[in-house]
Amino acid sequence: MTLARVDSLSFAYPDGPPALRDVSLELRDGEIVALLGPSGSGKSTLLRALAGLVPHFHGGRFSGRVVVDGADTRAARPAELAGTVATVFQDPEDQVVMSIVENEVAFGLENLGAPPETIWPRAGAALAAVGVAGLRARRTAEISGGELQRVCLASALALEPRLLLLDEPTSQLDAGGAEAFLAAIAAAGCAVVLSEQRVGRALDAADRVLYLEEGRLLLDAPVGEARAWLARNRARYAGVAEPAALPAAAPGPELVALAGVTFAYGAGPPVLDGVSLGVRRGEIVALEGRNGAGKSTLARIAAGLLEPSSGTVRRTGRAVYLSQDPGRYMVRETGIEEVALGVAGDERRAAAALERFGLAFAACRHPRDLSSGERERLGLAAVSVSDPDLLVLDEPTRGIDPDRKEELSAWLRERAAAGCGLLVATHDRSLPAHRRVRLGAPREVPVAV
Repeated sequence: MTLARVDSLSFAYPDGPPALRDVSLELRDGEIVALLGPSGSGKSTLLRALAGLVPHFHGGRFSGRVVVDGADTRAARPAELAGTVATVFQDPEDQVVMSIVENEVAFGLENLGAPPETIWPRAGAALAAVGVAGLRARRTAEISGGELQRVCLASALALEPRLLLLDEPTSQLDAGGAEAFLAAIAAAGCAVVLSEQRVGRALDAADRVLYLEEGRLLLDAPVGEARAWLARNRARYAGVAEPAALPAAAPGPELVALAGVTFAYGAGPPVLDGVSLGVRRGEIVALEGRNGAGKSTLARIAAGLLEPSSGTVRRTGRAVYLSQDPGRYMVRETGIEEVALGVAGDERRAAAALERFGLAFAACRHPRDLSSGERERLGLAAVSVSDPDLLVLDEPTRGIDPDRKEELSAWLRERAAAGCGLLVATHDRSLPAHRRVRLGAPREVPVAV
């Protein structure tokens, strides 16, 4: 049965180019639809339109029609669709409103007026379904980005929606977390639209595929037919990319050396306990581990943003750090001003950095007007423009499409060849590395990938 219908939908944000161009499709009860396409292609805008956020929350020029469960979104506001539609956004940090995990999951049920006696059992069941029941009493500000993504999914599943909209929901999840996440949505039994840049997992989970490019729907097909089309027309979307082989790095001077580092937030348990790690000039070190293992904490210590509770840190040269969500830390009004901030306002160098990351068009755009993947690339341009000795990157492929990921891999190799040291906290094994270090494992694992 048809649950939602999109007829000739076109939309443009204020003062922006069209984000969607004459898009038409139908969604049926219970199907899982993978929504693919490059960064900035209109995927998030389509999800917002299905949730009623476009046009009610995100103003702009809207034409066409979107009907969800019989309600025309031009008349029905997002609050009226809340019992039918649930959304997990690209940036879970911006979605959370409560300070305790269990309260966050219960919040939506309370807003919908669920019977009080059902709220806590439903919240507990949703947390268990996504494998984070043990976090129920934790503070939302103290869990990892990947754990927070799973909490946001639990909040959505607890509502028992008919249509679940997921915008890059596994971008910060480890392999086990991603599998549990996708298993949970498959078991939910509702219709799901899954916008993903981890294409292999999305195709494995989906019944059907939509492919958007420059706001136009180029493909709407069952997953088998879609795989064939992607293989012919957009090869990097057809499966999982393999990392290019790297020769062993010639040992250069050590840029950072951590020895016996321990760290805890406040009175909480240790996040790191006796960790040692070094990064040399000319090498890429991939920092891996499950969600909550302490990768971001270790990355911040390596960059000098946190001091360990015990142990020593020796650092040579200048280090810079790119956070998991760089969009939250951008302070200028345009892309070029944001990047120039790191080089004393030198807009010529900033323009060259924007060009290197395919963002010349964003020079005069506000960072908040860019997609999540575009903001990630803007963050990369901003931290690298000053040519630091050590680059510490936390989940740099978040929201980045397969084509841009290949460009990022080439850039990492270039920076290493130029003598930069790179520490990359990541769940993405397609990125090149000279060594992979897994937190929680007894030893470093050297690789040639």
